[in-house]
Amino acid sequence: MQVKRIVANINTPATAAAGRFYHDVLGLDVLMDQGWIATYGSQQQMAIQISFATQGGSGTATPDLSIEVDDLAVALERMTGAGFAIEYGPVDEPWGVRRFYVRDPFGKLVNILMHC
Repeated sequence: MQVKRIVANINTPATAAAGRFYHDVLGLDVLMDQGWIATYGSQQQMAIQISFATQGGSGTATPDLSIEVDDLAVALERMTGAGFAIEYGPVDEPWGVRRFYVRDPFGKLVNILMHC
């Protein structure tokens, strides 16, 4: 047996609100939209990864999600341009990532990162 995919599921009565943050700003593809569930991701790459943590590193709160991007400056510009408040960073961390924290429309703490 092989695990093929792990998907974070966020319970909300407002699935359409995810579109502005995850599709419009982050540029994820709409992989499925059934009305009661909307899934965003990448048509090109499905990575398998799950983490468990006591904190988020550098004394920060543990984020609910971590999203790796190829250009952190563009992600930061899009987030702030869309009115999302940055809660931490951007900062270069000693373990080789540059990142910032932002809350999605559902209050989930999202770690946006890029490997340095």
